[in-house]
Amino acid sequence: MELLERAAFLQTLAEYAGEARQRDGRLVLVSGESGMGKTVLLEEFQRRTRQTRWLWGACDGLLTPRPLGPLFDIGAQLDGELAGLCRRGAPRDQLFAAFLAELDSTTTFTVAVIEDVHWADEATIDLLSFAGRRLARIPALLLVTYRDDELAADHPLRVVIGDLATQRATRRMKLPPLTEEAVRSLVGQREVDAAELYRVTGGNPFYVSEIIEAGWPSVPPTVRDAVGARLARSGPGARRAVESAAVIGARVDRALLSSLLGPGSPVDEYLSTGILVADGTDLRFRHELVRMAVEAGIAPHRKTELHAHLLAELEERGDADPALLAHHAEGARDEKAVLRHAPEAARRSSALGAHREAAAQFERALRFADEDDWPALALLYEGLAGEYSLLDRWEETESALRVAVRLRRALGDNLGVGGDLRLLSTTLWRLCRGEESEQAAEEAVQALESLPPGRELAWAYATLGVSYLIMGRIDEGFDVVGKAQTLGEDMHDPELVSYVLNATGLTEVSSGREGVATIEQALRVALDANLQEAAGRAYSSLVEACTRRHRFEDGERYYTDGMAYCEGRELGVFSLCLMGWRAQALLMLGRWDEAADVCDQMLRSQGISPVNRLNPLQVLGTIRGRRGDAGAWELLDEALALAEGTGEVHWIVPVRAARAELRWLAGDTRLAVQEARAGYEQALGHVDPWMFGSVAIWLPRLHEPAELPPGLPEPFAREMAGDRRAAAAAWRRLGRPHDAALAWLGSSDGAGLREALRTFDDLGARAAAATARRRMKALGMRAIPRGPRPATRAAPAGLTPREQEVLALVAEGLPDREISRRLFISERTVHHHVSAVLAKVGVSSRTAAAREAARLGLGSPT
Repeated sequence: MELLERAAFLQTLAEYAGEARQRDGRLVLVSGESGMGKTVLLEEFQRRTRQTRWLWGACDGLLTPRPLGPLFDIGAQLDGELAGLCRRGAPRDQLFAAFLAELDSTTTFTVAVIEDVHWADEATIDLLSFAGRRLARIPALLLVTYRDDELAADHPLRVVIGDLATQRATRRMKLPPLTEEAVRSLVGQREVDAAELYRVTGGNPFYVSEIIEAGWPSVPPTVRDAVGARLARSGPGARRAVESAAVIGARVDRALLSSLLGPGSPVDEYLSTGILVADGTDLRFRHELVRMAVEAGIAPHRKTELHAHLLAELEERGDADPALLAHHAEGARDEKAVLRHAPEAARRSSALGAHREAAAQFERALRFADEDDWPALALLYEGLAGEYSLLDRWEETESALRVAVRLRRALGDNLGVGGDLRLLSTTLWRLCRGEESEQAAEEAVQALESLPPGRELAWAYATLGVSYLIMGRIDEGFDVVGKAQTLGEDMHDPELVSYVLNATGLTEVSSGREGVATIEQALRVALDANLQEAAGRAYSSLVEACTRRHRFEDGERYYTDGMAYCEGRELGVFSLCLMGWRAQALLMLGRWDEAADVCDQMLRSQGISPVNRLNPLQVLGTIRGRRGDAGAWELLDEALALAEGTGEVHWIVPVRAARAELRWLAGDTRLAVQEARAGYEQALGHVDPWMFGSVAIWLPRLHEPAELPPGLPEPFAREMAGDRRAAAAAWRRLGRPHDAALAWLGSSDGAGLREALRTFDDLGARAAAATARRRMKALGMRAIPRGPRPATRAAPAGLTPREQEVLALVAEGLPDREISRRLFISERTVHHHVSAVLAKVGVSSRTAAAREAARLGLGSPT
């Protein structure tokens, strides 16, 4: 079938290849719906390209993909370091580095292809992110295909594509359907109604070709019918061969297919069907839709037999990926084989950072597990719980752990009971069920103290000690944590040492001390020992600590490093923690549009744990309340319910302080006093002076009596002493403009009130601005600024002011780095804004966004 309306794409690919040959590497994202001819385009490009080494890999359409399947496909085509690492099952960091080195290792220009990344596992998605950030300095071309119509809103690939789009090496190419003229050209002299064919197929090249081959005017309603019609014209041997190949996969090992068909089967003859085509030394289906259509038509008993034969053959070879073996084992309904291979596939997926695939493999194993084999069941549920926890799926984590605890108790296994209860304690904390969490931690210690001291007891002590610390029981907490630290050091357990250091550092911060250096030590221990969960926890704690200590530049640095680390290893729970504390920092700094964007992104995340909802709920509720926007109280009501569920003062008090402020701004003094008094009483006796001051300051502002301890931070102490000018100056030095403006509101200083009003107007804090104007009017001040006029029209496309600025600069053709410099925000923040802008204006490229900016009349910001 002739390749039509693709000449421009081939020319563009040739240009990208020319740039890459000059050590200006390119990552090209080739998208389009199924059947648009992405593979055909790349094959034609390969045919036209000279003096080039081509490496091909593809993601599997398996229910649970092979982790790093495309990378292992490429490794199998090589003989060097990457091939050896793939055979040895090396850690992913080594595999990633070797892949990049392979692209830069020869004098022959290399083009690497990774197909069908809409099916990619998380580790492969991380590989794309890793390579995309580094390709700009390598003489290589990386071509990636995916179906953009099959990406769900929460698909991890969406985030990575958005991130890659900001990289200098990245280019995007979307293949459109054929025009009616092209369809007419394909029809040629056949007796076919070209207009009707175009209408039926929508110009999809694959559908057009299949229907033409199947015969007109009988238009098959599905691809399956079209493929079936073609296969029906072949003999039974060809049908058997094609069906066997369909169960093997999109790419077919000739030797494996021959083993299924038996000796003497003329495999090459089956190429005449046009369904299978040669691919180097192996075979492949012309299109994955073809393979799926063939597989769907196989009788169930026949499909089971084929899976069983494949499983036996691959097991005999001894080098197959356990994920592939588990897939065929399930297809063969071989319970024992599933239980042999699925847990191993889960462990391998987890080690490679593909935690979604790991969870799916544990789920697969549980579907086939023997309900009477309690020890094996307990191990599977424990493994599943561990993967769920890293994906921030805590309700499911709790369910799995409760089953594991029940099984361990039935077995009389106190060691297992204690370990599972400790994990359950952490899970319940994530679910904002503080009392139950502490109870589980105490039960874990009780179960383990009857046994000889070991690692599980040390961890149980650590978990219980941290529970006491965060509940304000400092002396008890440090006593129990000390026991954990002693055992951890005796056992040389770096993970436990990092955990204890992390908890100690956060407690120091809560006590008004520095604490950051202690958490930095926890991070070094974790990174040195390659402890991913411990490192993710430490990064999150560093951003929290720096935010609470007003070390905002350090916090932004740790946020950037931490997000890169956690997103690269699918540590979703800690990515969300980092984002929550980043939102708190942006709120304090007066960067409310950015803070609201982060919060919206978090709250849209599927499966976000209750404890990770607390920060975005409080921050977004506060911003909406200050700006007079709808929905503030729904957010703050949920935040208060979750915070009280934890029982932890450091979550409850900030929510109470925000609610007191918004009640006051609304003119409801009585409710404001109630909120402030409730927070004040809960903060009494706790040692964090910033937390205490944040709620205590509202009592004098509301003319309520309160005993205020010595040692309050300077801004609070100055305001309470009546020196509002000094209080505002202290807040400004910390970088908190809104707090500086609030300090002026009870003043009679005209200049100070005008300064406060300017700040409120700049931030869009309409409620506080109205309060400031009333105060100025009551003092008899003249020429009170009226503030910004109401917008004469709604914000275009629902864009925030910051997003409008970003869109205008995108329309100028500026890269994210330059937009960052112009607007004084980080590149990562620019990336988030660009992604939001593209979504709101309904386009998929920066070029289309530029056209939309012109239509909306958005000019460049000054």
